[in-house]
Amino acid sequence: MALEHALLVALSERPAAGLDLARRFERSIGFFWHATHQQIYRVLARMEADGWVDREFVEQPDRPTKKVYAVSDRGRQVLADWLATPTPMEPLRSELAVKMRGASRGDRDAVLAVVRDNLADHRTRLAHYEQLAARDHPTPHRLEGQELDTYLVLRGGIRLEEFWVSWLEEYLHAHESTRPVTEGAR
Repeated sequence: MALEHALLVALSERPAAGLDLARRFERSIGFFWHATHQQIYRVLARMEADGWVDREFVEQPDRPTKKVYAVSDRGRQVLADWLATPTPMEPLRSELAVKMRGASRGDRDAVLAVVRDNLADHRTRLAHYEQLAARDHPTPHRLEGQELDTYLVLRGGIRLEEFWVSWLEEYLHAHESTRPVTEGAR
């Protein structure tokens, strides 16, 4: 997937200015597809040149004119074609997993500290996702269409974070329960 496709999805949900898109990426889409402000603006310009988005100038009192982008007919076709294209399975690429595997060849305590830090980050993200689900989708069984899609992607994020929390806890527990008791700890 290219950033263009993530932007087409975001703009098909609601037209937006570049800054608004960047904020939406920080709050939701960015949890699974990261992009900087500069990347978003650069790609929007290219998408406009390719005819995938239309730009409208919106006057704002006491502020510069805002450029609001919306998906064009050509962009809707590009998005539909991309949505229908098979997606290959994404391989897991985790620096943390490589460190965990190599821990016995280095400073295991340092690796365990890295695992603990990552576990704390995954617990925080899990709590955030669960808070979003409770706040934004209190009755998920009633959802349909775009709202159901949004909820189910959020559920995927929750399940992924649950996996990370469980796996990292298992790793830490296995190593902490097999550690020898030191003289000072007796």
